[in-house]
Amino acid sequence: MFLKVVCLTGILALAGCASSTPEPEKYSGFLKDYSGLEKTETTTGRTIVRWVDPDYKGSNYDSLVYNPITYYPEPQPNTQIGRKVLDGLLNYTNTKLKSAVQARIPLVATSGPRSLIFRGAITAVDSSKEGLQFYEVVPIALVVAGTQAATGHRTMNTNLYFEAELIDAATQKTVMRVVRKGEGEDLSNENTEMTLDTLKQVIDDLATDASTFDTQQKS
Repeated sequence: MFLKVVCLTGILALAGCASSTPEPEKYSGFLKDYSGLEKTETTTGRTIVRWVDPDYKGSNYDSLVYNPITYYPEPQPNTQIGRKVLDGLLNYTNTKLKSAVQARIPLVATSGPRSLIFRGAITAVDSSKEGLQFYEVVPIALVVAGTQAATGHRTMNTNLYFEAELIDAATQKTVMRVVRKGEGEDLSNENTEMTLDTLKQVIDDLATDASTFDTQQKS
């Protein structure tokens, strides 16, 4: 069980397709505390930032309350990202991640004295990049990048931001926090509609790391 609980913390690995990590100005406010975050590498070679309580011991826990992943803040669909895509992305993320976690530690509806509580959200924050036009689609940040094309459009990069934490149910104290960024497939221009496939690999990598990540890995 100890090994299972240690591996469970892979729920917070949440890797994407890029090794870059969000800058502090891109933190959403979903987590109450962002202090002490340090870079570390996941088993799939992605870079995340995280904080782990020095007193954290996997052997102290034998179950987990899984709060479904949400959007923070709540997104508004538009012509580029429709409600169907937003709902599909959230459902896919919860299905993949919950399955990976459940293989590591029993999930319970009500916490006990040896339970952990998981809460996480797909997030996005306003930002700008000098010399590049910026498009914000909450919760997926779409940043225009690349060389100006003859049509006047630029290739658009897609980035998914994620923040999560594990909480000790008995003390209500956070024992781990993670902020990460994943890069999805490029869109040809600002008029190209996003689909679930655009960010599907980001979520697949998330689940892979959730099933293999070890807190004993060195930063």
